[in-house]
Amino acid sequence: MNTQAVRRVQVIGNHMAGAVRDEVKGRSAPQNRSFANVDEMKKAVGTEVGRVNTFADATCDWQWIHTEPERAKKESPFGGPVAHGFLTLSLAPFLNAEAIPRLEGVKMGVNYGLNKVRFIAPVHVGASVRTRVTLKEVTDVPGGIQVIIEGTFEVKEKGKSEPSKKPVAIVEQIARYYV
Repeated sequence: MNTQAVRRVQVIGNHMAGAVRDEVKGRSAPQNRSFANVDEMKKAVGTEVGRVNTFADATCDWQWIHTEPERAKKESPFGGPVAHGFLTLSLAPFLNAEAIPRLEGVKMGVNYGLNKVRFIAPVHVGASVRTRVTLKEVTDVPGGIQVIIEGTFEVKEKGKSEPSKKPVAIVEQIARYYV
């Protein structure tokens, strides 16, 4: 086991991403962890394992600003652990689905890519994220339409009553809908 893997094993369970999205009526976030039995669950009492560490494992990005809370508090310019930019970006389809009106008669929608992505500010572990969506363009393509959507990610820090005035990311996303 290499040094990075050992360090990663030691920090998993020390923090979690918290509510990474705004409250969405009728939908709940997927569970980040499952336990094989009651004894395993009892051993986990007092630990928090969340989306940031799960994402670090999925992407092999265990940079300390994400996975080592104590070090991040002391050494990072962000004052504590932050979510991966690509974790924030990966929430776009889920967050945008609630904001984009449905188009009747669509057989299939696909992610066609991104034109522009900017990570403007960090998302601190424990913050809630939401998006504001602007429909920028709709064009015909063979068998359907292509849509360009601008998503502005906003964050509400843990313990704050209002979201930050500065967005954390701006994303121009392309989707195709086939009818």
